[in-house]
Amino acid sequence: MFAYEEDIQACLTTLKNGGLILYPTDTVWGIGCDATNEIAVAKIFALKKREDTKAMIVLVEEEQTILNYVEEAQLQVFDYIKGIHKPTTVIYQKAKNLAKNLIAQDASVAIRITKDNFCTSIIKQFEKPIVSTSANISGYPTPMCYRDISLDIVDGVDYVVKHRQEEIELAQPSSIVKWDEVGNLIIIRP
Repeated sequence: MFAYEEDIQACLTTLKNGGLILYPTDTVWGIGCDATNEIAVAKIFALKKREDTKAMIVLVEEEQTILNYVEEAQLQVFDYIKGIHKPTTVIYQKAKNLAKNLIAQDASVAIRITKDNFCTSIIKQFEKPIVSTSANISGYPTPMCYRDISLDIVDGVDYVVKHRQEEIELAQPSSIVKWDEVGNLIIIRP
């Protein structure tokens, strides 16, 4: 069995070199890269055969990190996140310090604080956020466990994490929410 720490080190090397990783998250398996590297982000769009106008999620390890990547974060967002147990992605306005092709046309970005120990370890050691987008070709169903991931994706990344490949429990994508200009919660994906 491949050691957990060896997986983390291989991910860090791949991310630092602008490569793509296939890894388990707190939701579904994801394709990831350095969220500040425009070339790496472009590789994900190409691998997924996805329009580069479609947003992808950014994972961070803790609340305070979000402030490095958005101009302003409303306090009610943090209160909401603390009160929920399901992984939830929040769309923030006025993104900054991220790859330009990761920021939506309206200058927003989708960020989730990961509660997965493996992901948290990678992000803390990498000291940057990482992209998390479902491990599928655009238009195809999201794979709910590792064995459902197509070979096109497995062969198209630079490193495939061994950790949790054997799990057969079906995972679910995160909820997605945002707040409007007057502070009302809008649920995009429950």
